Parts: sequence; C-alpha cells; structure tokens
Amino acid sequence: MSNIEKDKEEKEAREARREWRRIFSYRWIVKNIPFFLFLSVLAVIYIYNGHYADKTIREVNKVSKELKELHYEYKTLKSEVMFRSKQSELAKAVEPFGLKELVTPPIVLQDSVTNK
Repeated sequence: MSNIEKDKEEKEAREARREWRRIFSYRWIVKNIPFFLFLSVLAVIYIYNGHYADKTIREVNKVSKELKELHYEYKTLKSEVMFRSKQSELAKAVEPFGLKELVTPPIVLQDSVTNK
C-alpha cells in the first residue's frame, strides 16, 4: 500500500468518526431527553409487570394448595359422617344413654274418626 492510500483511509476513518460525533452531539442528546425518559418509564413498567405476574402466580399456587387441602378435609368429614350415621354405629353411640334398638316392629294407631 502506498502512503497516498493510507492517508486516504485515515481520512475516511476520521470522517466516519466525525459523522458519529455529529450524530451523538450534546445538542442531539438534549433534544432526545424526553424519548430517553419515555424508554426508562417503559423499562420500569416492564420490570414491575414481571414482578407482579410472579407474585400473582405464587398467590394462585398457594390458594390452589389450600383448596386441595380443604377438599380432602371435606371428603374425610363426609365419609366420617356417613359412617357414624349408619344404624349400627348410632345404636353403639346411644347405648350409654340407656337407649336400645327396637326388636319388635312399631304399632300403627288408627284414628276412629277418619275411618268412618
């Protein structure tokens, strides 16, 4: 490469740097401050939205676990009530009070006034 070509390349490189300096001058930066502030606000909102979504997901999972536990408790209590309401279990439960199961069928009383 000759010196002329090198000088030409250096001159082009300097021109390119000057072009970038012209684009990013103080005047340009000051002129675009509202846009930078807008981008900053968007970034803050984006971050907040991510945190809010994570928090909501954690709450949904917590409530879901709680719901499962309550569902299991409901099923357990329901089966216990059904077991205790069986005739044999009721007889065992009232035996200490002196109540006994009927051995003979009940007598049906008839009203003499309505049978006429």
